[in-house]
Amino acid sequence: MSDRIDLPVDGGDLPVHRWLPASGRGPGILLLQEIFGVSAYIRRRAEDLAQLGYVVLAPEIFWRVGVGEVPAGPSMLEQAMDVVGRLDWDTAVEDATAVLRALRERPEVEGGVGVVGFCFGGGLGYATVAEEPADALVSYYGSALPQLVDVVPAVSTPSLHVFGEADSYIPMDQVERIRGSVTSGTGQVEFLTFPGADHAFDNDDFVNHDPASSARAWTATEAFLAATLPTG
Repeated sequence: MSDRIDLPVDGGDLPVHRWLPASGRGPGILLLQEIFGVSAYIRRRAEDLAQLGYVVLAPEIFWRVGVGEVPAGPSMLEQAMDVVGRLDWDTAVEDATAVLRALRERPEVEGGVGVVGFCFGGGLGYATVAEEPADALVSYYGSALPQLVDVVPAVSTPSLHVFGEADSYIPMDQVERIRGSVTSGTGQVEFLTFPGADHAFDNDDFVNHDPASSARAWTATEAFLAATLPTG
């Protein structure tokens, strides 16, 4: 079960969806959306994280352009790209960072905070922990990372990066450049690639879904979070 809270930020109230674990308390996770917004897929992943014992906040990062989620359908990618084109990246980072700070202060959160992001959210999560270090970062095929690693130093937050080796948007030469950059710092880094998997392979509502790679990546995600952001 989830509810919605409004977080006051510069310019208005940022809509944030919240999931609680069965205990009602636990470490916090900032869950950052794909370009499709806080979609049914993202809500399912939020439920998965809550079942692991985490308090989850998923902000509607597109709120400033009036979009909560992009509806599924044949034109969803085209619509999502239009939304992203109207978004100010720096303000999105500020909003995500504000939610991470608020998550840390929430009374139901205990035991640290982490960030999990997919696609657009994978890059946004990296930029966020560069501003506000956390206890863990899980970034799935961060679409902004090819540009970010040139301007943002390797983060100190322990991180897990996940990519498909057949990614249509981030070719393997860029993936290897990202690997070299994120592993060059002092923070703990795990880096996984999956043969044959395309971009957004974890999204079971999208044409690129790869069930086998998705299952393996999620198992690795659970293990990484258990090690860096334990729930008990």
